[in-house]
Amino acid sequence: MKRPALRRTPGARAPLLLTVPALLAVAFLMLPLVGILARTSWGELGTHLTAEPTTQALRLSLLVSLWALGLSLLFGVPLAWLLARVPFPGKAFVRSLVLLPMVLPPTVGGVALLLAFGRRGLLGPWLEDTFGITLPFHTSGAVLAATFVAMPFLVISLEGALGGLRPRYEETAASLGASPVRVFLTVTLPMVAPGLIAGAALTWARALGEFGATITFAGNLPGTTQTLPLQVYLLLQESPEAATSVSLLLLAIAMIVLIALRGRWTGTPGDHQGRSAPRPEEPTGPDVLPEPPAYVEEKAPQERWPLHADVTGFTRLALAADPGTTIAVVGPNGAGKTTLLRALLGLTPRAHARLRLGDTDVTALPPHRRGVAWVPQDGALFPHLSALSNTAYGLRTHGVPRAEARREAQSWLDRLGVGHLAHRKPGQLSGGQAQRVALARALAARPRLLLLDEPLAALDQTTRAHVRHTLRRHLAEFGGVCLIVTHDPVEAVSLADRVLVLDDGRVLQDEPPAEVTRHPRSPWVARMLGRNAWPGTATADGLQLAGGGRLVVAEPLAPGTEALAVIAPEAVSVHREKPTGSPRNVWPGTVREITSGGSRLRLLITSDRAPDLVAEITPQAAAELRIADGTQVWTGVKATEVTVVPL
Repeated sequence: MKRPALRRTPGARAPLLLTVPALLAVAFLMLPLVGILARTSWGELGTHLTAEPTTQALRLSLLVSLWALGLSLLFGVPLAWLLARVPFPGKAFVRSLVLLPMVLPPTVGGVALLLAFGRRGLLGPWLEDTFGITLPFHTSGAVLAATFVAMPFLVISLEGALGGLRPRYEETAASLGASPVRVFLTVTLPMVAPGLIAGAALTWARALGEFGATITFAGNLPGTTQTLPLQVYLLLQESPEAATSVSLLLLAIAMIVLIALRGRWTGTPGDHQGRSAPRPEEPTGPDVLPEPPAYVEEKAPQERWPLHADVTGFTRLALAADPGTTIAVVGPNGAGKTTLLRALLGLTPRAHARLRLGDTDVTALPPHRRGVAWVPQDGALFPHLSALSNTAYGLRTHGVPRAEARREAQSWLDRLGVGHLAHRKPGQLSGGQAQRVALARALAARPRLLLLDEPLAALDQTTRAHVRHTLRRHLAEFGGVCLIVTHDPVEAVSLADRVLVLDDGRVLQDEPPAEVTRHPRSPWVARMLGRNAWPGTATADGLQLAGGGRLVVAEPLAPGTEALAVIAPEAVSVHREKPTGSPRNVWPGTVREITSGGSRLRLLITSDRAPDLVAEITPQAAAELRIADGTQVWTGVKATEVTVVPL
């Protein structure tokens, strides 16, 4: 099939003022390489490269560079992690020390090494007297010099990769019971493997080509410290043709490393897994969850863990709940919902939680020992593990044998309707499928406290209903407490025993869902439930609205009381002419927005006499009233249809 020709984007041609210097720069970089190729004696290339001094120098170079790479990995990986993850005084100074060998003249680096580790250096006499180690003019000295100049490449590459890795992956692993070392080995390192491999390759190549620090600190002794770059230096004086051949060898090795790295081991951690296969969409047909196999049946919990928490900081509240209680945490953005969850996990300095689960005070325990499982908003599935391995992760951290952990993990995936996807990586799952796997992973970890941050947000309506049913069934048997952050009133009502309403880190309401639905004490919650919510101050016959205007109510509160008026959209009548009947609250307005809500239409009506008002009418009524965007209307609300809640 003929590939269509690429079209130039209008205006995409580079300006001549930039193109000419760029081409000159390319020529400047290329000409020395062309010079090596042009001056190479191709007929004698094999002879030059197989000469005994050259092969000896090559073996020594490989030995030195591999040892330098090993030392760089041993010390550089922890240093990169420290710079990327731990705040400490003097971090900028430490990072400058790491970068220093990259900008320091190599011979100056050799002099510095000599003054530190030489026979008259700071540590040289002690090393020689105590351990009998002499570094200058020894192969170990060449290794030390190569490590000094090459390790920064590994540290900088790996620190950048760690900086691009969201801490949420590591935090989620800790909430599943993984110790910091286990998190580092099983989550952090695999996810930053591209950056680690790139840094390791560059480190090895730099160590292989090291010259200045080596000749200054370790000397140029054949068979001991004379590496290939030093061999080239000598051959330039004795046999320029042989020096050119060996230079070509080093050039070829460097080019091979760069070509191998080109676009393959660079990028943000997790990108490569995500590009491995397209993310299939959720099934379009009915997503019926299969009946769990016999081995899936869950044993009755042996322990029960009531919750007692005192949270201070940005979010301030006291929370107590009996085992088996599910609490929906709601509130506007910035209300402190996620901060509350992270305080219970012990993961945020913004708030501190004194937390007791059952008879155990876990306040002083690190996150991985608290028994608190967390499902963040995006699921945070580990991209290098399959869905099955993700789900079994928490079980394995608690010492469950591999076969048993995988069997139980498969059962949880089956319950949530994604058992057939157990072999897939997260990059091969749709958003809804990934969220169900994340939910299965948390449930399988056998937590004492379960924290769910909008766990069903990525699911379509049909799948959400099935997963909600499964989750409700599990929570009914759960021996601990579950907190669910949600913006969905259906989730709050159907899953929760209590609704905790937060605003600006404070509790506005903590009551059963039915009470919150009938008497919401927050404008945000009232609007979440689909109601009109107007704050104001009580008067003798109603409410003086904060947004301007007055509202007459059937049962007024004591004058001066701060209150919230709640009006159901279906209680708002809409007319083309000013009504003359029973409504006590009548305002003119303009229709600004029309949306469909099931079998009814929702109208947003603005007025200069009252706050914005949402009304619900039938499509037939809208047709009879000839409602359209911009239509001038009158709205009416009976005093008996207004619920006033003191704040």
